Amino acid sequence: MSIVLGINTGFAINRFVEPDDWTRIVAEELGLQVVQFTADLLNPWYEDRILYSQAEKIRNYCEKYGIKITTTFTSQFTRVNHLLHPDEEIRKVWIEWFKKFFKLSVFLGAEGSGSHFGIMTVRDCNNLEIKKQRIQQGVAGWRELSKYGSEVGMKYLIWEPMSIPREVGETIQETQKIQEFCKEDFSIPMMLCFDVDHGDVSSTNSDDTNPYAWINYFGRDIKVIHLKQSLQDKGGHYPFTKEYNDYGKVVPEKLLRTISDSKIENCYLILEISHRERYPFENRVLSDLRESVTYWKNSFTSSNLL
Repeated sequence: MSIVLGINTGFAINRFVEPDDWTRIVAEELGLQVVQFTADLLNPWYEDRILYSQAEKIRNYCEKYGIKITTTFTSQFTRVNHLLHPDEEIRKVWIEWFKKFFKLSVFLGAEGSGSHFGIMTVRDCNNLEIKKQRIQQGVAGWRELSKYGSEVGMKYLIWEPMSIPREVGETIQETQKIQEFCKEDFSIPMMLCFDVDHGDVSSTNSDDTNPYAWINYFGRDIKVIHLKQSLQDKGGHYPFTKEYNDYGKVVPEKLLRTISDSKIENCYLILEISHRERYPFENRVLSDLRESVTYWKNSFTSSNLL
């Protein structure tokens, strides 16, 4: 079993955008070597000249600091409808965006890439027939992207179950449906980027907001787990600091045991912690990240996984 701790670059968006800065922080201040790179740090909308000039710098600094970008993902500013947009032309634009993103991802060294499955409008989600149509359009889009991903050298795709129906995958049952759809003629596997703080709080099934139940159910379908402390209010990407750990429900030792029991062979545990652009949170970004990494590394050590 290979369970590796890493970090998502969401913390760096608009704060530490210089490649030499965020890579140094990851390696020297946090002591991590695995990164999930987010599109908002280098958006594929840029023309290729700019895109690959920046990407070359990122590769060079990753090599300098011994960092491996294992996966890439969308983020705050790319958390949009994309493959479930009601307009066909816009959906096609996003297919091409993802192809550029996949090509960039492989250039950066990633083995997988992905996003949320897609987001429906309120109108579409409230119409059962249109909702089914949008889901099938999304499956078709990801199928096309799986073929392209295979052609450029990717090993798998990942998608993130969310917390409300129009954002898709809000319950274990609904996520399983998508997983079944995405086994039909996909060139590379569609796997899960599971978030410990997601799930529909209105569900009558308590397992739908129980991260341990999700891991037990999906097991080897999970390739990446987004880590943040989960509270009753589900109000933010909370760090693993004493302030939140005292009443948060994510317990590292329990999560690691659950992963082991579920027979997951290879998985990236990716810290996805965000801070509001307000004081005092702005000044706590790095100290909270350092404390969170230490908290998890100590749990890895006690679980004999480091």
